Amino acid sequence: MRYLVTGGAGFIGSNIVTELLKRGEQVRVLDNFSSGHMSNLTEALPNIELIEGDIRDFWTVSEAVEGCDYVLHQAALPSVPRSVKNPLTSNDVNINGTLNVLECARRFEIKKVVLASSSSIYGDSEVLPKEESMTPSPMSPYAITKLTGEYYLRVFWELYRLPTVSLRYFNIFGPRQDPNSDYSAVIPRFITALAEGKPPTVYGDGEQSRDFTHISHAVASNIAAATKPEIVGKAYNVACGGQYTLNCLLDKLRAIMNTNQEATYEEARQGDILHSYGSGDLLESEFGFAPPVSFEEGLRSTVSWFTAKKLNRTPVGGISI
Repeated sequence: MRYLVTGGAGFIGSNIVTELLKRGEQVRVLDNFSSGHMSNLTEALPNIELIEGDIRDFWTVSEAVEGCDYVLHQAALPSVPRSVKNPLTSNDVNINGTLNVLECARRFEIKKVVLASSSSIYGDSEVLPKEESMTPSPMSPYAITKLTGEYYLRVFWELYRLPTVSLRYFNIFGPRQDPNSDYSAVIPRFITALAEGKPPTVYGDGEQSRDFTHISHAVASNIAAATKPEIVGKAYNVACGGQYTLNCLLDKLRAIMNTNQEATYEEARQGDILHSYGSGDLLESEFGFAPPVSFEEGLRSTVSWFTAKKLNRTPVGGISI
């Protein structure tokens, strides 16, 4: 089978590419490298077809989709803070770009489109864990773009019978996550700061909690969502079902990295959710598997990967699922 991975040079996309190649699949990547990195594809390049382009360009998307069987749509302009600063660009990339992907997939009769959605669509509901049946309550332009993408996928299934699935990621972490971006996720930033003997920056009091989910779960869920014909037209949480505060995360990382480095605390950011904790029961029951890697195991392997990279060793880029 031939897979198109949009955003395939990014953190999640490149890990999906690695696993697909391990399975002997044909892979095409579409990426404009605005947030992804060519280095994420170094090992894969000889075995993939790479199209450098923007999902906002309909004809580029059309070229990328033609001849594929499945589309794993990871491309997006990430980050809640970025969307608060620049909602127009987030809207253009995440909504118009996704609509381009869906329309091209419809025209070329793609077997399945899988969307990378986000737990941010739930907002700051006091009900925990967050389940798929809850009414969404987005608190940022980014969350609105992801929810709109889900609605478009559902409509394309109901109107045109284009098979679609949305996956709501809960704080995915692991190898290849960029710690240098202003909008990087918290785990690579914390690891990098601690490794350099610098105080990690925490926005707020550190008691906000997250359901940190290892990259292996996102990869396995994407491939299963694409290839299981009975899974269609719905949204699923990709979560570990754990609730960890940022202060707890720091304590675990300090223990793993053998450091007592203190953190600095700054004002909370606009649009950030206080508590995010997801139920993975629906995915586990319908996909037939639980998260393959625990939070603690994932933290240790992620620290090892970043440490190897810092020492200019060749880190293992792939994952086992």
